[in-house]
This record gives sequence, C-alpha cells and structure tokens, in this order.
Amino acid sequence: MKEAKNKYKEMVASVPDSIKREVNLCFDISDKIYQLMQERGLSKKQFADAIGKRPCEITKWLSGQHNFTISTLSMISSFFNCQIVSVN
Repeated sequence: MKEAKNKYKEMVASVPDSIKREVNLCFDISDKIYQLMQERGLSKKQFADAIGKRPCEITKWLSGQHNFTISTLSMISSFFNCQIVSVN
C-alpha cells in the first residue's frame, strides 16, 4: 500500500502547475454553478429549460470536466446576475 501511495504522489507531483490550475478552475466553476442553482431551487431540467439547453449539457457542466467558452460563462453570469469567473 505504501508503494502505491508513493507512486500516486510521484504522478501528482509530475503534473504541470498549469494543468493543476486548469482542473481546479473547472471544478470551481462547476461548484459555483451548482451553488447558484441550489440557491434558486433549480433542478438541472429547470435550469436547462430556462437557458435553452438540454439537461445532459448541464450535467456535463456540473461534472467539472467541461471546457467553458467565454460566451457560455457570460450567458450563465447574466442568467444568475453574478460573476462566475472574475479577473483581478
């Protein structure tokens, strides 16, 4: 077991920082969308219907593995009337 744990640590350490940041940002975005849906009491279907998307697309967004476009992020921000991503 110790060998597997060490191997895992080696693999994670070898991932470039830019990739780690990208993954973290993807999950942060999906978490924010989910939080906003919860605050409004929206199901995936209700949210999808409101923005003209299919529920399966919302599921993909919430998976943390979707590569959002600026256009999509702007549309989501407008719908919820808040920033999804901010640039300092």
